[in-house]
Amino acid sequence: MCVCEGVCVGAHRPGNMRRLLLPLLGLLLLQQGRGFEFVIDGEWEDERSDLRDHRERHKRAILTSEEQEDFEAIRGDDITVKSYKVESRITSRFAHTTVRSLVVNSGSKSQSIGFNVQIPKQAFITNFTMNMNGIIFVGSVKEKTVARNLYAQARARGKAAGIVRANSQDMETFKTEVHVPPGSNIEFELHYQEMMQRKLGFYEHLLYLQPGRLVPQFQVDVYIFEPKGISTVQAVNSLGQQFEELIKVTLSKDKAHIVFKPNLQQQRKCVNCTDSAIDGALMVKYDVTRDSNAGELQVSDGHFVHFFAPSNLSPLPKNIVFVIDVSGSMWGVKMKQTVAAMQAILDDLTIDDQFNIIDFNHNVRCWREDLVPGSSIQVADAKKYIEDIKPNGGTNINEALMRAVQMLVKASNQGLIDPRSVSMIILVSDGDPTVGEIKLSTIQKNVKRVMREEFSLFSLGMGFDVDYDFLERIAMENRGMAQRIYANHDAAEQIRAFYSQVSSPLLRRITIQFPDDTVSDVTRRSFDKYFSGSELVVAGKVLPSESNTLTSFTTAFSARLDITLETEGDFAELDTELAKQQHSFTGFARQMWAYITVKQLLAERSLAPTAAKKRKITQKIMALAVEHQFVTPLTALLVESEDGRERLLADSPRDPKQGCCSGTGVGGGGSVSKGLSPSLLTYDAPPWVQMTTMAPPKEVVKGTVELSLPQQVNLVDNDPHFIVHLPRGNMDVCFNIDSTPGHILNLVSDSGTGLVVNGQLVGSKQAIKSKLSTYFGAISVYYQPDGVSVTVDTDSIAFTDGQNNHSFTWGATAGITQDGVRISIVKNSHVSIFINNDIEVMVLLHRVWKKNPVNVDFLGVYIPNDNRYSPLVHGLIGQFSREPEVSVYDVHEGVDPLKKEATMEVKGNKLLVTRGWQKDYRSDEKRGSSVYCWFIHNSGKGFIDGHYTDYIVPNLNSSLQTL
Repeated sequence: MCVCEGVCVGAHRPGNMRRLLLPLLGLLLLQQGRGFEFVIDGEWEDERSDLRDHRERHKRAILTSEEQEDFEAIRGDDITVKSYKVESRITSRFAHTTVRSLVVNSGSKSQSIGFNVQIPKQAFITNFTMNMNGIIFVGSVKEKTVARNLYAQARARGKAAGIVRANSQDMETFKTEVHVPPGSNIEFELHYQEMMQRKLGFYEHLLYLQPGRLVPQFQVDVYIFEPKGISTVQAVNSLGQQFEELIKVTLSKDKAHIVFKPNLQQQRKCVNCTDSAIDGALMVKYDVTRDSNAGELQVSDGHFVHFFAPSNLSPLPKNIVFVIDVSGSMWGVKMKQTVAAMQAILDDLTIDDQFNIIDFNHNVRCWREDLVPGSSIQVADAKKYIEDIKPNGGTNINEALMRAVQMLVKASNQGLIDPRSVSMIILVSDGDPTVGEIKLSTIQKNVKRVMREEFSLFSLGMGFDVDYDFLERIAMENRGMAQRIYANHDAAEQIRAFYSQVSSPLLRRITIQFPDDTVSDVTRRSFDKYFSGSELVVAGKVLPSESNTLTSFTTAFSARLDITLETEGDFAELDTELAKQQHSFTGFARQMWAYITVKQLLAERSLAPTAAKKRKITQKIMALAVEHQFVTPLTALLVESEDGRERLLADSPRDPKQGCCSGTGVGGGGSVSKGLSPSLLTYDAPPWVQMTTMAPPKEVVKGTVELSLPQQVNLVDNDPHFIVHLPRGNMDVCFNIDSTPGHILNLVSDSGTGLVVNGQLVGSKQAIKSKLSTYFGAISVYYQPDGVSVTVDTDSIAFTDGQNNHSFTWGATAGITQDGVRISIVKNSHVSIFINNDIEVMVLLHRVWKKNPVNVDFLGVYIPNDNRYSPLVHGLIGQFSREPEVSVYDVHEGVDPLKKEATMEVKGNKLLVTRGWQKDYRSDEKRGSSVYCWFIHNSGKGFIDGHYTDYIVPNLNSSLQTL
């Protein structure tokens, strides 16, 4: 916020001119007559008594005695800022920010007082109020034409509120000025809302602080509440080193509070300075705790928001054509910065990526005829090519883009592009076309006509000569996004940062679905791709239901995996929690749904094919914006005195060079907006989804898990108890293995099929009666023909095929398919691994109380008898696929009257066995069901081939050596 005299020149110093050029823009605004006139004069003294009537509704800042002394000390023949407070409440990635300031005209004559606040371009202003000596001005959002008509009816003299687009990457400036007599007190209050967008693994909340004066009462508070927890938070200070220790961050599991409250002396530039040193940005960066790749489904106030940000997946290979403008206007700093950025970008390519470079002016030139691998040799050659470019000539954008698309099409037709890879064109340009086809709408149609559904176009606009609106439209229409690059000393870093956002695609064809008749008015739910470190967001309304939960199903594919994920959100849980929070934003879900919907409609409107379609979308936007009080390019904020006689207008003018709707790809990862081209957006569910996601799974009911395994299985559970079922003998035989934590035991080793199943032991936290219990803490299923390994531990399920590594948690139900291997995860219950429909292994999760002094989390393994192994199979369990001849006789009373004893003959051995029982936890994972069996003592000696130590292998994927 800047408080200033006249046209606000006094508040800006040379350093600020370099940063934002706001004074210049402010002057231009007034000189060109774009401001509205608004002046308040008259007998202010008679009206001041009204202030008392409004104190409860519009409280003034109350200064302490110490702050009052500060106020008197800095009060002069000028404008004095009595208080300046900023408060942001961020709940579930949605921020509501309030900026309040109390200003006094402490001079001896009437003068203009300005209130300037820089807000993020992504934000919507939702309200602005002023209290001028007791006259209250309250804002309300109306359709732009309605607001302007009302304003015109009561046009006053002075300069109205308005939005000025400044030369800043992420901010725009809200400005208002009022002309007031001496002694006047004016209280300003601005509200705006925005959704935090995740980039490179963080949400960023930016507050630009510019009080313009020393302020007795200065405070900034940022309150964050994330229901699932906050994993990290930090305050990034660009205000100056002297403020580093004054920014305090408090973090708990799900809440964070950032406060910045310098006193008057701490605000000074120097000990005796009268100028404020506070002039810059305070950025809060944070990320949330995620317990699964399925995302987070939150339900509140009759609305839902689904956040999807998976990690621990291998990137998809990329096919990139860089299209670089080398016309004469790129000469100098622009080209130098572009070359520097390309050097770093090319270094990021891997041997699995393919790329090429097209540079263009009035001609179009290709570095290579076709795509080439991102090998070190090719990258080095490409760098040299880039360095030798000398900008000159005109700009033939159309031909350059046509050539880039043709290159990708040719490679695709020749089978040189992996159908699961990501193909993209990255355009860098600084000007409008001047050669060849120069009509922007025709270029847009040409590109749209030849682009395939699997290709994306990303646009980088260098400087302000380029038509950014065009670059944004052409990118959005082709499943990409655009960004303006500011041609200054850090342009190379801007380009690199943009590339980093799209350099690691993890998933393609993401679709988030909900059961029929559970939701309505859902925002875009199909996305072409997901990039690492970003987040996809889907919101909507929840329909009345007898159920207490909402379920979502997400389908996608990665490098070689087909993935389905399921998550749930409780209807009442979050609202109950929000009611307990003092600083949460309770209406976040409703406002976030409206925010995303309006942003997507604005994007859709910019690409509307007909005037009728555009009018229809416009009506939707205006209705939503008015209902939710958003100042958009189609609405305005009418600020009225309570008697309606005086009005100001807060407008959001469209600037063609800036684009109508920056950042409209909310939650998009490069996808275009809903409704633009349904054939590209609403993906049919792939065949592999039918089995797992078309209806909510019924496997988990009140803690009971019904599993698909046959009734009779071989299993290992608890510490570790083996149960071997012998079908011909119609009996179960049990034995324990007493080994050492860390040892890896082979359960199945089949050199004929290439299957290996191993388990690694973990120990209890402490010994009981000098005995340390051991359990399986990790189970590995390795299938050698495909090089696929699935490793399950108590924290995660890891999948690797030798090239790609993926990891999933127990926190969500999921299905993963690659070639003949299928994995089914049931949330916090069990994992089933299927190989070519011939072999199944199920791993059951056992959780214990975290503070249990003895026990640890562990796993159980259940393997059906009818698995189709080869005759070469062996292992502690595998060997019993060839059932041995077993006879039991001489059954008699044992030492324990409840456990009979007998003699067992097996494999030429006579063994003393005891009748007992062990637990099968498939049907009741807490208590288990008893399985009666004959127990073999001494770690199965005589029943298993050899000694149990013969089954110890060196690592989780090791096969068993011949016994």
